[in-house]
Amino acid sequence: MNLSRDIKSMAYLKSNTSDLLKQINETRQPVIITQNGEPRAVLQDPESYENMRNAISLLKLLSKGEEDIKNGKFKSQEDVFAKIESILDEKEILHRMGKDDGKKLVGILNNECIY
Repeated sequence: MNLSRDIKSMAYLKSNTSDLLKQINETRQPVIITQNGEPRAVLQDPESYENMRNAISLLKLLSKGEEDIKNGKFKSQEDVFAKIESILDEKEILHRMGKDDGKKLVGILNNECIY
């Protein structure tokens, strides 16, 4: 972080908004906005913000998965693939009988959790 470039006052933001927006979109570095010398906000380009949100979401999923493993809430890879194969086999049978409108597989997937 470059302190002179990446920390700006509210007064600077008000008088140089377009320059500041250009800077954050070119450098992809957030800028801390201060008020009375205290940090009050972070200004960030949309792409970096979205990437950060996606990374946080992924970390939350990983944390939930680790918690499930600790609590024994998981199925073996073999069980998962066997279940998927049985669903696909059932769908193929229904399709060949002309009774498959696609809803059966969706219903099975929605009603049965595959960990």
